[in-house]
Amino acid sequence: MSAGKQPGTQIKLTNVSIVRLKKAGKRFEIACYKNTVRGWRSGAQTDLSEVIQIDNVFTNVTKGAVAPSGDLQKAFGTTDVQEVMMQILKKGELQVGEKERAVELEDLRREICTEVAQRCVDPGTKRPHTVGMIEKAMNEVGYNVQGNKAAKAQALDLIKVLQAKGTLPIARAQMRVRITMASKEGKRLKDKVLPLIGTVEDDEWTDEWELVALIDPGAFRLIDELLQKEVKGPKKIETMSFVAGVEDDGRIE
Repeated sequence: MSAGKQPGTQIKLTNVSIVRLKKAGKRFEIACYKNTVRGWRSGAQTDLSEVIQIDNVFTNVTKGAVAPSGDLQKAFGTTDVQEVMMQILKKGELQVGEKERAVELEDLRREICTEVAQRCVDPGTKRPHTVGMIEKAMNEVGYNVQGNKAAKAQALDLIKVLQAKGTLPIARAQMRVRITMASKEGKRLKDKVLPLIGTVEDDEWTDEWELVALIDPGAFRLIDELLQKEVKGPKKIETMSFVAGVEDDGRIE
């Protein structure tokens, strides 16, 4: 019987990432699909069925040794497997081999460079750089990718490094937008809208609130969602132009 089960067990465990948590003197592990744990922790992946591969808590995933209920109760104060798995997923340490770590870091490097490419342009041509060009510049400045830090945060760091070193002519791309709504709604929501804005260019109050501002492209969706959800009556966010950067004297290129 065990021989019949073995091939299935081997297949399941060939593409598994193990998350381990030591608690109350015991080792507890869960089996997750590869390359999903960090995505879940960052909020990019929300479907647990796409993250946890086997609905069980183990003392050793590789050996298929399931943790006794008594150990779960002692360590976690519950025998609810789902609750324990969630705690391990949140707080446990992702076990990564050297080869897998190298692949993950390479994927993360590519993700960082893609984030930069989506946010920036060459201020001279106002055209985006390719991911390959950014990756080459990243190598030239010796930027060290950190496996435990989100790609978006590292992309913003890399932009600053590239600007400081002058390795690649690069500027944050921004959109000039016009936001309109009734002035009553504007007064109510101004404090929620302004944190999403980069630079305010025009701010007019009549029977309507009309705001012309520069924003990061990624903020367009956030502002639009805010307007749809919170604003009563007519409202609009429209793109006016694309801006490559801001000169030191404050003028827009």
